[in-house]
Amino acid sequence: MIEVQHRDCAEMSQRERDVLKVMQAVLDGQRTQFEAARLFKRSVRQIRRIQRKLEEAGDTALVHGLRGNPSNHQPQSSLRQQVFKAYRSRYPDFGPTLACEKLAEEKLYVGVETLRRWLLAEGLWTRRRHRDPHRSRRPRRSCFGELVQMDASIHDWLKGRGETLVLITMIDDATGKIAAKFYHGGTVETHMDLLGVWLRKYGRPHALYTDRHSIFEPHEKGQPLADPNALTQFGRALGELDIELIRAHSPQAKGRVERSFGTAQDRWVKELRLAKAKTCEQANAVLEKLVPDHNRRFAKPALKPTDAHRRLGPSHRLESILSIQVERVVANDYVVRWANRFYQLLPPVHPGERGGRVVIEERLDGTMAIRFGKHYLEYKEILGTQRGGDGDCAPKGISGKRTQPISRPFKPTADHPWRKRVI
Repeated sequence: MIEVQHRDCAEMSQRERDVLKVMQAVLDGQRTQFEAARLFKRSVRQIRRIQRKLEEAGDTALVHGLRGNPSNHQPQSSLRQQVFKAYRSRYPDFGPTLACEKLAEEKLYVGVETLRRWLLAEGLWTRRRHRDPHRSRRPRRSCFGELVQMDASIHDWLKGRGETLVLITMIDDATGKIAAKFYHGGTVETHMDLLGVWLRKYGRPHALYTDRHSIFEPHEKGQPLADPNALTQFGRALGELDIELIRAHSPQAKGRVERSFGTAQDRWVKELRLAKAKTCEQANAVLEKLVPDHNRRFAKPALKPTDAHRRLGPSHRLESILSIQVERVVANDYVVRWANRFYQLLPPVHPGERGGRVVIEERLDGTMAIRFGKHYLEYKEILGTQRGGDGDCAPKGISGKRTQPISRPFKPTADHPWRKRVI
C-alpha cells in the first residue's frame, strides 16, 4: 500500500484519483507499467517517475506544486507580437522548426511546438497529414472497462407485430459483455439513458467507441467541422464524466458491436416471437432475460482480471450530467425564456443572477431544472402576458422595473446648417 504523508494536505481532482487507482494496482503487481502508460497516454518513463514519487512522498505527489499559480513558462504577449511581426515579414514560407531557429538568431526565443500552435491558430501553417498505415485486426483491450463500443440498430424486431424499434447496445471490448435496450428512436436522450444504465451498474469506462453520427459529432455529413473542439450534448456529458470519446471512421472499425447485432437479429427476433412481444415495453421485459443469457454464453474473460471501471464520484450527478443543457440569460424581471415558454425565478436571489447566465437542464425523466453556477433555482412557469413592466413578477424585495430613457425630439441650434436657407 502507498504510505500517505499526513503532514501534506492537498485536494486531488477526479483525474488524479483515477491515476492513483491505476498506480496502486501497479504497485500491488496487478498491472504493469506499460499498461498504465498506454492507459494514460504517457511514456513508461513517466509512469516509472510517478511510481517513484508515490513511494517517496505518498498520494500528494500526484498534485502539482504550482497548482493555482500562473505557469513559469507562459510566454509574454509582447513576445508573441514580435514573433508574428518577424514571421510575416521575413519567414512567411518557413516551417515552425526552421522559423524557430531563425527567430532564435534574432533573440526571439520560443519553442517549436509553441510556435506551431501559434501559427495554426492564426492560419499561417497547415497541419501535414501522414499516410494511413495498412489496416490490421485490432487486438482486444486487456481489462474490462478500458474501452466500450456503442451503436444502434434499426430493425423490424417485432416482425410486423408492432412498430419498428431501435436497439441500442453497449459492448465491452475486452470481454464482450453487453448492455442493451429497445427504444422508439435513436436520439441523444435514448443513448444517454443506456449510458446511465452502464454507469450505474459498472462505473465509468475509460473510453467510448462510437460512429460519426450527429449525436456524437457536431456537424452534418459531408460538411466540414467549423470548430474541432465543439461538443454535442452527448460529448459534453462524456467530458464531465472524464470518458474519452473515440469516433470510428468505418463500420468495420467497431466490428464487435456490429457483429453483436447480427447475433441479436437472428436469436432475439425468434425469442421475441416466442414471447409474443408486440410493444417496446414488452420487448424490453423479454430483453431483461436475454441480456444476462447472452453474457453467459458469449462473454469471454479479460486478459487481465483488473476492472478498469472508475467509480462515480460525489460530483457525478447523473440526473444533471445526462440531460439536455442550454444556456439562457436572466431578464431584468428574473424571467427566463426557453422553448417559447416563460419561467419566473423565485427567491432566494443569488448575486449576479439578474442579467447572468443560467443553465436549463431537460432531464431524462421529463423534469426540468434551472442552475445558476452551482445553485439550483426554484421557478414557476408563467404566461407571457404575466410579465409586468413594473416588476410585479420579480422576486419580493427586488425591483425588476426597467427604466426607459425619455426620448425628446432633436432641436437644432440657431447656427445649424438645417436653419440656413438656400437662396
